[in-house]
Amino acid sequence: MQPILSSVNNQLVKEVIKLKTVKGRQKATHFIVEGQRACSTFIQNGYTPVHLFATEKNLDYAEKLFNNTLLVTEALFQKMSSAKTPSGILALFAIPNTVNNKKLSAGLVLADIADPGNMGTLIRSAAAFNYKTVVIVGGCNPYSPKVLQATAGTLPLVNLFLFSWPELLQYKKDLRLTALVVKGGKSPQELKGNRLFVVGNEARGINPVYLKDCDDLVTLPMPGNTESLNAAVAGSLILALQNLTH
Repeated sequence: MQPILSSVNNQLVKEVIKLKTVKGRQKATHFIVEGQRACSTFIQNGYTPVHLFATEKNLDYAEKLFNNTLLVTEALFQKMSSAKTPSGILALFAIPNTVNNKKLSAGLVLADIADPGNMGTLIRSAAAFNYKTVVIVGGCNPYSPKVLQATAGTLPLVNLFLFSWPELLQYKKDLRLTALVVKGGKSPQELKGNRLFVVGNEARGINPVYLKDCDDLVTLPMPGNTESLNAAVAGSLILALQNLTH
């Protein structure tokens, strides 16, 4: 039986707990992934764990993913986990280096998305509809535990670009920036070619400066006469509609 970690004063455990904060992740350049499916997806897509932790009930599964799994008590795992219902398996991965800008392709631009659930859902939708690019411009940190939980383990299925708006304009080349707006835009059926769909902040929408730089505006039809759609719903719908029309 291998040694079992049980103390919150263990230095490695302290480092894991620090990764729950943006400052901690930036300093260590690591992030946390929790759950069997999520950890498995990351590993299958080329991510090698820095460390993998598991409770006794999850140890056999974890060791199939990564030989050097560290065993922890249930009580300690509760302190390490960010989930309301801890899964019993947790991996540390290195935050990837910047993705090659030449890989920028059709997909989403998340401009100042503030809610981790919305950001994670949009990343998940991009993966589901086979869009390989998600550009993050401001907003919440994509490697936060809440964002990663909302992605349901799909983050390694997309290329994540962390750009400023000027950097996006510099690298987008012939990709057309298409802003999702509540009214006054084209219908989704009119849109052709490779595009980056810009989804704005939940409360304020898209920064007016960004709007001026967009090539097109698109408005989703809302025959029910609601004022607007949730940002994650709107971004997901436009990707689904583009799949249907191309």
